[in-house]
Amino acid sequence: MSAQQRSVDNIANNLANVSTTGYKRTTIAFQDLFYENIANSKHGAATGRISNDSPDLQIGHGSRAAATIRNFMQGSISETANPLDLAISGDGFFQVEMPDGSVAYSRDGNFNLDSTGLMVNNSGLPLADQIEIPEDAVAVEVSQDGIVRARMAGDSREIELGQIEMARFVNNGGLEALGDNLFAETESSGVPYYGVPGNDGFGVLRQGYLENSNVDIVNEMVRLIEAQRAYETNSKMVQSAEDMMSTTNQIKR
Repeated sequence: MSAQQRSVDNIANNLANVSTTGYKRTTIAFQDLFYENIANSKHGAATGRISNDSPDLQIGHGSRAAATIRNFMQGSISETANPLDLAISGDGFFQVEMPDGSVAYSRDGNFNLDSTGLMVNNSGLPLADQIEIPEDAVAVEVSQDGIVRARMAGDSREIELGQIEMARFVNNGGLEALGDNLFAETESSGVPYYGVPGNDGFGVLRQGYLENSNVDIVNEMVRLIEAQRAYETNSKMVQSAEDMMSTTNQIKR
């Protein structure tokens, strides 16, 4: 019942983030608990070997939630027409500078400008590339390979402001979720590889678009019903076991 409760909590979190930009759905991995040897087979006891014809009698003791598995499948991309909204089509993460100077990674490309003109995410954290948009810029263009250009007032020419560099990992599933659509490097994820969008296996950038959550509402609702039914069935099993023990006590009397 505890394991199924964890599953319900995880599904509820997925459904709560169905509209979260760049969110990646998670699933719970289960493991069976230890087994109790009720009786050993005669053949196995006599020869010291286990026989397939007369196996030992073992009774399991349920299951437990062992790990959370995050699915980094590409989410759908929707148009926003905001020039500072960027979606990654393919593999890779934006690099965001944390207050302590470390770098976090995100698929959320919903960027804005702070008071100094730096491109920042919704939490006010700047891109690690330190892209600064001049105050008198009238248009900003981000190419698919991550080059940021701006057109200034009274000038038809575009000036290059910087290059957005992305990171990718050997094992995305090993990243640690920090909240605020951010992930951190771990030993399981491996060290990041850096590169330019559109090269060496990195995805390309789509200006004026955002990547949606990859949560499938219908699939999550089906999984929720399954987890609820499993929880209810386990509850009935506990009640049945109690009834059997009560009957046994009455026989002894």
